[in-house]
Amino acid sequence: MEFGEIPLRDSVGGILAHSYKVEGGRIRKGGVLGPDEIARLEAAGIEAVVVARPGPEDVTEDVAAARIAEATVPDPAAAGLRLTEAATGRVNLYATGPGVVRMDQHALHRLNLIDPMLTVATLPPFARVAAGTMVATVKIISYALPETSVIEAERMAPAALSIAPVVLRDATLIITHMGDGAGKGEAAVATRLDRLGMRLSEVKVVPHDAPAIAEALGAVDSDLALLLTASATSDVRDVGPTGLTDAGGTLTRFGMPVDPGNLLFYGRIGARPVIGLPGCARSPALNGADWVLERICCGVGPTGEEIAAMGVGGLLKESPSRPHPRAG
Repeated sequence: MEFGEIPLRDSVGGILAHSYKVEGGRIRKGGVLGPDEIARLEAAGIEAVVVARPGPEDVTEDVAAARIAEATVPDPAAAGLRLTEAATGRVNLYATGPGVVRMDQHALHRLNLIDPMLTVATLPPFARVAAGTMVATVKIISYALPETSVIEAERMAPAALSIAPVVLRDATLIITHMGDGAGKGEAAVATRLDRLGMRLSEVKVVPHDAPAIAEALGAVDSDLALLLTASATSDVRDVGPTGLTDAGGTLTRFGMPVDPGNLLFYGRIGARPVIGLPGCARSPALNGADWVLERICCGVGPTGEEIAAMGVGGLLKESPSRPHPRAG
């Protein structure tokens, strides 16, 4: 692509790189200069302009953006995404419903290395989205891109972006007490589920001991069981994890390198996921439990290795109501 300042008289067919104020309004950058535009610029005293001229081996910005977006999401309906029409070298991708973002990070990284003029920006992996959330944007910085770069991008990231939709419908919350009544937390948990399009179908309050927890877990008939204990779970032999295994369940993970949220645990009773929530889940503020809950509800529960990887970027803002702040 040719780019630079040339005499106005030689600019017919060029793409204007800078906007100009002229009689009756503005001639905006990105437009193709024709005789009318040149006459108006000449009347404004402009003698030279900066233009771009795509070559025969180039793809114009809108066509390039559209092709790369369509390669990244070849079946938008199946991927849970909506692609906008290309404009000014940009295509935006929006979620069509609640879920979490799935992506091939390595493919997208390689795509962004092809050409500095080709950019794809996304939300973080497994970010929670709702209908209408912008998930990614494809932007061509220059007015055209070499055909070879577009072809390489189409090959590099096929089907690299999608939304994992929410697959669970409802949850039961079990809250334990130590003789002083149930603690707070129901409202915050209900809000988290509502954001995913799920329902808090039942709340059970039981004593803070393993047999009571096991009995309550065994009676759950919702898609998901959530446990919020009166006292923090501090060991795999504590009452929460023990109640899970006594109910015939298996413990998948205890603890995570995300703060707030360290004291989460999760497992299963048969096919039903069970999440032992940390105390910080009583607050609506973001914590490690959100990252696990959202993924489990979308059928992409994290492995132990993925939990461990959450430590990088896992130091979150703590709630003002936290009983034991980091900096005491």
